[in-house]
Amino acid sequence: MLPLFTAGFPGLLGLLGLILVLLVLLVLVRVWIVLRTRPNLRHGPGKGKVSVLVVAGSGGHTTEILRLLGSMSTVYSPRTYIIADTDRMSEEKICSFEKQRRTGTDPAETDPQFSVHRIPRSREVHQSWFSSVLSTLNAFWFCVPLVFKIKPDMVLCNGPGTCVPPVVTALLLGVLGVQKVLIVYVESLCRVQTLSLTGRILYPLAHVFLVQWAGLRDKYPGSVFVGRVV
Repeated sequence: MLPLFTAGFPGLLGLLGLILVLLVLLVLVRVWIVLRTRPNLRHGPGKGKVSVLVVAGSGGHTTEILRLLGSMSTVYSPRTYIIADTDRMSEEKICSFEKQRRTGTDPAETDPQFSVHRIPRSREVHQSWFSSVLSTLNAFWFCVPLVFKIKPDMVLCNGPGTCVPPVVTALLLGVLGVQKVLIVYVESLCRVQTLSLTGRILYPLAHVFLVQWAGLRDKYPGSVFVGRVV
């Protein structure tokens, strides 16, 4: 029996290798389909709400994303905010923004649904690239249970490195067939000639990539020039 088993072992390894290659190809095809198929969000009268996961960075990023949310319809609710655990100001800005909407004239916003969650920051300023990989993986570890629990219809972000793990996790929902999530990225107004590092990472991953300067649209044909939106 031993000689027969030994003779068949290379063939068994070859079969396992072939199965592994096929599985990898299937995963790559599934990822390609998820990235190239834009989810159709049904909203409006009689069509329900759109659950939004908003990734807010510190400082100007949070201000910009809140201005953008202020111009959006009330159907984009509930709103779940993700901020970095070292961000000390964004939660206060978010709560102030939501309170302002609650006291507005729109009756649909008299009882807004929102929540704020913290995850580890992916990369600090001047952090080394090697340690950035480790901190990003750590943030991704925290994002998986959170995003899988929320199952948002859309992810909205505008530049902070914190948004990379939530976006990848949201795409994973689609790859696994759990939930189709629309990824909308808005490049910051201050990016006039080049994309930010986060923008360069998410350019091939976002279903909708908005830029606020025509020069960026010319450099990145997959982007959509919308003028100043924030």
